[in-house]
Amino acid sequence: MDMDTVFRIAAIGIIVAVLHQVLTRAGREDQAMLTALAGLIVVLLMMIREIRYLFDTVKATFGI
Repeated sequence: MDMDTVFRIAAIGIIVAVLHQVLTRAGREDQAMLTALAGLIVVLLMMIREIRYLFDTVKATFGI
């Protein structure tokens, strides 16, 4: 995993946290929850490539 990927995930986390706080304080809890959910989905989609790389490495290591 590159440091670039780690920084992207951290940036998304910070942005989502700020948006969540702003929306919660504005009384829009539903939109705040959807924002947090969207942030989670974006990060999980970014991690699919890394998880696939992990599985390929494990397969190559054990000769499966």
